[in-house]
Amino acid sequence: MKKQLQGFALGTAVLGSLLETANGAGFIEDSKATLDLRNFYYNSDTRDTHKATVDEWGQAFVLNVKSGFTTGTIGLGLDVIGTYAVKLDSSGPGALFPRKRNGQAVDDFSRGGLTGKLQFAKTEARVGTLLPSLPVISANDGRLMPQLFEGAMVTSKDIDNLSLTAGQIEHATGRMSSDTTGLAVAGGTRQSNKFRFVGGNYTPFDNVLLQYYFANLEDYYNQNFLGAMQSLKFDSGQSLKTDLRWFRTRGNGANAMGAPGYRTSGFTKNGDGKIDNNTWSSMFTYGVGGHAFSLGYQEVSDNSNFVQLNQGSLVDKDAGGTSLYLITDRMTASFNYAGERTVLGQYGYDFASLGMPGLTANLAYLKGDQIKQIRGAEEWERDFIVGYVVQSGGLKGVGVTWRNSSLRSDIGGDVDQNRMTVSYSLALW
Repeated sequence: MKKQLQGFALGTAVLGSLLETANGAGFIEDSKATLDLRNFYYNSDTRDTHKATVDEWGQAFVLNVKSGFTTGTIGLGLDVIGTYAVKLDSSGPGALFPRKRNGQAVDDFSRGGLTGKLQFAKTEARVGTLLPSLPVISANDGRLMPQLFEGAMVTSKDIDNLSLTAGQIEHATGRMSSDTTGLAVAGGTRQSNKFRFVGGNYTPFDNVLLQYYFANLEDYYNQNFLGAMQSLKFDSGQSLKTDLRWFRTRGNGANAMGAPGYRTSGFTKNGDGKIDNNTWSSMFTYGVGGHAFSLGYQEVSDNSNFVQLNQGSLVDKDAGGTSLYLITDRMTASFNYAGERTVLGQYGYDFASLGMPGLTANLAYLKGDQIKQIRGAEEWERDFIVGYVVQSGGLKGVGVTWRNSSLRSDIGGDVDQNRMTVSYSLALW
């Protein structure tokens, strides 16, 4: 908390300096602030009489203040994020709030962050609190609070049809924690403070996106990513979307030497925790009217699980919760075990086609097998999501979403989950 207060004090001083420089132009005129409200109910039943059912309910408030840029060749700006969550009810191990030493959820918790930014032409640099969304790193927002990262990132769009990104991340704050930690992978108990990444998006045509990214988590892994997406539109409101992804991930530093504390979890070829994985996937979505039909396939190579940043194994940090850039990263499971082959089918419907805008529904089923960790191991997951956003009246913009999931896994166990979210974003200016 002391560190956060010092950060806010520094931010206030920087803000005052910028205001003097800006003379109110751009920096203030282009600023905006929103207060996001999220009411979240979470229930997870492990279908095991020896394990407690998780039942938790909370209310979160997320304040985002984003300045414009000062005038001149180089523009300066400052963003502020403040988050606060209060417990409404809780039982079981918990999934939304940090835990006390007795295992009970705390009554409330908060985090905050500052991001300094600089703009030159079509290049923008950001330093401080970041919420990246890239194939090699993505902040998770699947609970009450978003996961936060600390570091620096530069994005340039100076070349037509090409967006380049590079950066370094040093710390993370879990979605159910106020504490910052270093970085790791699932199974890793030692922290790294250097995650470097570089890559770009290229759009040779309006309906085609090509991607390449490289990432390095010091003492854990190097990762290469190639992606291609295409969206075709036909007569009578029909469309076809193609999504192709390929990852190559290899251990480096301490992990490559099998050092204790740096080993990944799950099956590895020689039982030494070394990361050695290729993963590829393809997904095709056919749309017509309000309907969307998707089929996908993903294959994880045999030598280790697919990995990306995951601080969940750090001891006593409540730092769990991560997003993997996989077509199989779903509500309950990610289908990223060594050797796993997964087939998925998905159906979505937008009820605007029936004159009910704002109402959507989605049903997905995934089946994975050939998991190396246990011979003959399989798993499947079924997800159902229905959501509605109020379109008019005093409650316009209020969103209600119900998510229901069932997982049956020879590795991760059996779980039935229900999540109910009520959300609203209030524009302050």
